[in-house]
Amino acid sequence: MCGRYGFAPGEFREIKVRFNLGGDLPLFKPRYNIAPSQPAPIIANLDGENRVEMLRWGLVPSWAKEPSIGNRMINARAETLAEKPSFKRLLTHRRCLVLADGFYEWRKEGRGKVPMWFKLKGGEPFVFAGLWDSWKQPDGESLRTYTIVTTEPNQALAPIHNRMPVMLSYRDALDWVSGDEIDHALSLLKPYPAELMESYNVSQLVNSPANNQPQCIEPV
Repeated sequence: MCGRYGFAPGEFREIKVRFNLGGDLPLFKPRYNIAPSQPAPIIANLDGENRVEMLRWGLVPSWAKEPSIGNRMINARAETLAEKPSFKRLLTHRRCLVLADGFYEWRKEGRGKVPMWFKLKGGEPFVFAGLWDSWKQPDGESLRTYTIVTTEPNQALAPIHNRMPVMLSYRDALDWVSGDEIDHALSLLKPYPAELMESYNVSQLVNSPANNQPQCIEPV
C-alpha cells in the first residue's frame, strides 16, 4: 500500500513541460509527510488539457452517503480496478497523476517498525497512477478527492510489504492521464523497475502526520 509520501519540488518548469500543463499553477510548499485526508497536488485532464489541482487524499465516490468512506479508500488495487464499482466508472474519464518525489514504508524489526524512504536514484520527482472523483457536500460545494493505485511489489519492496504504489514513467503517465483506451491504461499498472530506485531508513518523525520538515526524509 501507500500510506504516506512526499513532494517537495524545486523548479517546477520541467514538470510543466513534461506534462504539457495548462492553466494557472497553485503555489507549492515543500511537503515531506503527506498523509490521508490532507490536500495535495494531482494532475488531471480537465476540459481537454492537463492541469494541476489540489485534491484531498482518500477517495469519496460521488455516490457515497458521507465522506468518512475516504478514510478507507486511500489506495486502489490495480488488479480489481475494472471490477469494483467504486473505481470502474472512473477509469474512463477520471484518471489522474499524483505528484511525488518519494514515499514511506515501514520495515518490521523486532517488536517495532522502522520507517524507510523510497525514491528514484536520481532524486527527481515522479508520479503515481491515481483516480479522482467529486462528491457533493451538504452545503452544495464539491469535495474532490483521489486515491493512489497499488500493484504487486518489485524486488526492492517485496521484503518490506506485499504492495507498492504504481509509479509511472513520463511517457506512460501521459497515456494514463489523457488516453481513452482502458485496456492500455490497465497494462501500465505494473511494478516500477527496482534498479531505478533506492531506499534508506529515516527518522520516527514521519510517524506523526503533524511533522512536515526536511528531517523526515533524511537518512538515519
